[in-house]
Amino acid sequence: MRLPAEAEAEARACAVLPPVVPPGRMAARPQPVLDLPGPFRLRPWTPYDAPSLVESCHDPEIRHWNRPPVLDPERAVARIERWRERWYAEEAAIWAVAPAVGGRPVGLIGMADLDLAGGSGELLYWLLPAGRGSGIMVAATDRVSRWAFEELGLHRLRITHSVANPASCRIAEKAGFPLEGTMRGALLHADGWHDEHLHARLRTD
Repeated sequence: MRLPAEAEAEARACAVLPPVVPPGRMAARPQPVLDLPGPFRLRPWTPYDAPSLVESCHDPEIRHWNRPPVLDPERAVARIERWRERWYAEEAAIWAVAPAVGGRPVGLIGMADLDLAGGSGELLYWLLPAGRGSGIMVAATDRVSRWAFEELGLHRLRITHSVANPASCRIAEKAGFPLEGTMRGALLHADGWHDEHLHARLRTD
């Protein structure tokens, strides 16, 4: 049995642990543009990108695996503004996968469920038909991960996806996220509960 004095000492030690990422590190600067190999880059979403977001809500593949709400143009603009607010609130970082020179986004990648104090976050992504088959999402996943580790200072990133979605599994593994295990009945899709794969990458990998 643990003695009360030992428990109290452990609680004091935990209380003084500094945050892995100090508060304010994201909010102190604008969201960056991240270069990618080839004709694409990662940039913040703008209100002019709303048509791509509306399109994504109606794409059967994106709807099945990501479960987005159906948005009209006005609500899409509001969601994009909310992403900007969440950056400065240090809650999420969402980028558009877009042509390096002009053009509408062909995909989305970002970090949600950010825990700066604990040093972790979860990656999410999708591609419209115009971006599929290009291999760009592997590069985008690696680029966001390197930014999160090297510039933001996170320790661990994870990717979760349905075991019935092998395309997402391939992206995760090619981007340096080995499979850690399977979470049973972890997410409800339109066709029922799905087991989910858990992938993760550490700053030290």
